[in-house]
Amino acid sequence: MRGGIGLCRDGLFFGSSHFAGKRGDLQTQARGLLSISAPVSFAIRHMAPLLNDYQRAHPAAGIDLQLNDRNVDIVEEGFDIALRIGHLKSSSLIAKRIAPVRLVMHASPEYLQRHGMPASPQDLRGHRFLRYSYMEESREPLFQWLQLAGGSEMSEINSNNGDVLMEAAIAGAGIALQPTFISSSAIQQGRLRVVLQEHEPEPLGLYAVYAHRQLLASKVRHFVDFLDGYFGSPPHWDSF
Repeated sequence: MRGGIGLCRDGLFFGSSHFAGKRGDLQTQARGLLSISAPVSFAIRHMAPLLNDYQRAHPAAGIDLQLNDRNVDIVEEGFDIALRIGHLKSSSLIAKRIAPVRLVMHASPEYLQRHGMPASPQDLRGHRFLRYSYMEESREPLFQWLQLAGGSEMSEINSNNGDVLMEAAIAGAGIALQPTFISSSAIQQGRLRVVLQEHEPEPLGLYAVYAHRQLLASKVRHFVDFLDGYFGSPPHWDSF
C-alpha cells in the first residue's frame, strides 16, 4: 500500500510509505549497525547476496544477522528488524510483505517408485511424512489429510529445520511439504518430484517486521525499501 498507513486483516500495520520523516531522506546513505533476525534456511540460501548488494549501495551500514526459526521479540531482544514467514497474527509491529512463499509437497523419484504417487490427498494415508516442527496449523484440506499421513509418530521424521527434511526427502525417507525457496533447485535437478500440485496450499508470506516508532531509524527505512522487489515477482526461486 503506497498511499499511507494501512492495516492488515491480522492487525499488523502494512505498507512502506508510512515512514516518519521526509521522502528525501531516502536519498541519503544508511549508517550504523543494523541488527536482523531471519529464518535459518531462508537466510542461508538467500540472504548473503542481498546483504552484499545492500552494503554496496550503503557502504557505511553494518549488519548483524542472527538466524532463528522462532519468532523473536524484536524489542526485548534488541533487533531492528525481523524477517518472518507465515500468516502473521495480530501485533503492534509493522509488517511489510516482501514476497510470497509457495509451499509444495515433494518426494524423491525412488520413494514414489516404491510407495506410489498419491493421486489425491486421501492417498497420503499410509505414506511417511517428513514434518516441519514449526508448521502453522491450517484448516486447508491438504493439511487436514497430512495429519493422517503415516499414522505413527514412530515411523516419521520431525525436524525444526527445513533443509534437513529436504535432504531426507531426497534420500527417499518420505514426503515433505516445504517452501520452494528451499526445494526449487532439487526439483529442477530431478532429485525431487512435486506431489499433488493441484492441491497446493495458499502461499504464505515473507515479511519484514519492525517496531512502530514515531521516528523510524533511517537504517531500517533504507533496508526495508531495499527489500522491496529485490527477490522478483514471482520470486526467482519459483522459476522451476
